[in-house]
Amino acid sequence: MGKFFDDIPSFLVPWLAEQEMFWVATAPLAGGHVNVSPKGVRGCFHYVSPTRVWYEDLTGSGIETIAHLREEGNARITIMFSAFQGPPRIARLFGTGTAHEYGTPEYDALLPAHTRKPGSRAAIVIDVHKVGTSCGYAVPLYAFQAHRTRLLDYFARCEERDRVEQGPADKGLRAYWLEKNMQSIDGLPTLASAHECARVPESVFDEAKEGERAVVSGEGLARLKLGLAREQVGFLMGLVVGGLLAVVYVQMSAIWAMDVRARLGDLMFGGI
Repeated sequence: MGKFFDDIPSFLVPWLAEQEMFWVATAPLAGGHVNVSPKGVRGCFHYVSPTRVWYEDLTGSGIETIAHLREEGNARITIMFSAFQGPPRIARLFGTGTAHEYGTPEYDALLPAHTRKPGSRAAIVIDVHKVGTSCGYAVPLYAFQAHRTRLLDYFARCEERDRVEQGPADKGLRAYWLEKNMQSIDGLPTLASAHECARVPESVFDEAKEGERAVVSGEGLARLKLGLAREQVGFLMGLVVGGLLAVVYVQMSAIWAMDVRARLGDLMFGGI
């Protein structure tokens, strides 16, 4: 049965932190396109209080969420979490959101350079006014393997181009924002200042060792290796069992053939 709360109940907080991904849903006030975006980079979601959470918004080819939050009279947003392992559960956080772009004081307070991820363009702060939980019985079970690193690696290179140029590079992060992130698919305005920020983008990857760049680490990597090992063991066991069955089949066929020949012999020569 579904239950509703006026804020985030304490029992839900550790469960939210354990989930490897969540979804963000927004929509324009009238007409237009309803948007649902999956978010999956570990460490992007943050719990502040029973009525406030925020997440780090990474750059992508779309920017619908910020457009809808900034539409006059709008700001509606829902975040959904779903359990793919362990006991089933769905949780929805209903609220209103505010987008703080890269380079603003509010953004810097939440995401200083030593914690910021490559490609980070905004901090989305949600004031939660209702929380809904439901059974999640129809959600399938999935085994988590690892987080993808391609987006972080790509935008780390974009930011590096901006640093080399000490300003906007043709293929840098700010050039990407100008080309792809200035309006929604319905024509609503999006970024207001990030693309004009004089500060060259920096992120937590800047001084990390190359071997530490991968998000696949620790428990995630162990799970990935375990999954691959299980697949290999399963394949080998299949070969062994298949081989044994083939040997047994050949032997039983030979015994059966000998028995049939003996019985035929008895029938043909038994009366002689």
